[in-house]
Amino acid sequence: MLTHLQIKNFKGWRDTGDIRMSPITLFFGANSSGKSSIGQFLMMLKQTIEYPDRKAVFYSGSRDSAVEFGSYTDMVYHHKKDNNIKFEYSWSMPEDLTLTDSLSESTYVGDCINFLAEIGLLNADSQTPNVSSFNYDLLHDEEAVLSIRMERLKQKSEYVIDAKQYSLKRNTGRPWNIGAPVRFYGFPDSVVAYYQNAEFVQEINLCHENLFKSVYYLGPLRTKPERLYIWTGNEPESVGYSGENTVAAILAARERLINLGHHQHYKSFEVIIAEKLKEMCLIDKFEVESISESSQAYAVKVKTRGSSDWVGLSDVGFGISQVLPVLVECFYAPANSIIIIEQPELHLHPSAQAALADVMIDIINSREDGNNRNIQLIIETHSEYFLNRLQRNIAEEKISKNQVSAYFADVTRSPTQLVPLEIDEYGDICNWPDDFFGDSFGETAARAKVAIRRRLKDYSEKNNAKE
Repeated sequence: MLTHLQIKNFKGWRDTGDIRMSPITLFFGANSSGKSSIGQFLMMLKQTIEYPDRKAVFYSGSRDSAVEFGSYTDMVYHHKKDNNIKFEYSWSMPEDLTLTDSLSESTYVGDCINFLAEIGLLNADSQTPNVSSFNYDLLHDEEAVLSIRMERLKQKSEYVIDAKQYSLKRNTGRPWNIGAPVRFYGFPDSVVAYYQNAEFVQEINLCHENLFKSVYYLGPLRTKPERLYIWTGNEPESVGYSGENTVAAILAARERLINLGHHQHYKSFEVIIAEKLKEMCLIDKFEVESISESSQAYAVKVKTRGSSDWVGLSDVGFGISQVLPVLVECFYAPANSIIIIEQPELHLHPSAQAALADVMIDIINSREDGNNRNIQLIIETHSEYFLNRLQRNIAEEKISKNQVSAYFADVTRSPTQLVPLEIDEYGDICNWPDDFFGDSFGETAARAKVAIRRRLKDYSEKNNAKE
């Protein structure tokens, strides 16, 4: 689970400031305020790690990628080539990481890793980003037990390694260039050959890769529902960036049993999804049924509120098909997943938007195989109803204030600033920004003034007509 994040000189952000990441982390702001680019930056790092070219520092994406940012100058702040993109994040691990010095046999145990990197262009003529430096800190109880850094020598393409709390011993013989990093984060294999006791760097690389393997993304525009779905028995990794694998995920997860917290009964995956849709007052019943025993075709059927007829998903309100991938992804993702969702409330009635917040609390409390699923949700949203319900749940002590982080992208400041919302134990926001969700009080006051003027005008015209 990510515990903090900071990004500098990326897209519209000169500096996001330190972002405290919680089980539920929310980003609010006006259109084009930059709030979406925070989660999308993490997705770019994920697709870079998964990209086959180990020399590609950033893979900015293609039409088929989760995100597509273009060239380095397209994504760097103010499109200035001399700006370096800097980022830092920490993540806690499901199990402690133990690194061993093969020479001294000393061990270094950590429960969290902090990573800091700086990426830029070598010179004004360059188009390809290059790693200036990156640094790892292995932490235990927030104290660094081991630090190791890889840095490019100025005006050169050669790199050096420096470690603290750990004594690296170089192999004897003629020194050689240890080579460039792997992508934006990795120590090359030559580091292990260069030093007698640097095998542990491969474990750090793997730990970083495993972090981003646990990241999933669902974009703001989900696919339209189909009348029939073909399923061949495959188990998709996720519902897909647009929810295109939603029905396949439901069918693949039919044998899974999930509960929503301590002292709750385990229920089948499909039952959980149906119950959540009903609690949001979207439908009464939900099922995925096979067309025939010999067919690989399936249909999604629902009963809407107050109706006794089963109808296809494509015959009901669009909001149901848009929120279904959100629910399925959140319950389908494996334990210890980080799920990035843009506008989960899209096309939902305000009451359903509020109820969706209750579902998100169920998700972070959910358990499987007797263990907490430990799901982290990173949500970009415009919904005040969603936030209001979370505030209410904090006040009712159904969730701790420490389990929620919320940020507002304030475009009235130059440059744009990411303002942390201070939520107290009663669910109140102590620093409510101006025009956070528009000026609702101002709108009400303006409407009242107009109504008074019109009533006075109508009253005057009626009296003139009598005379």
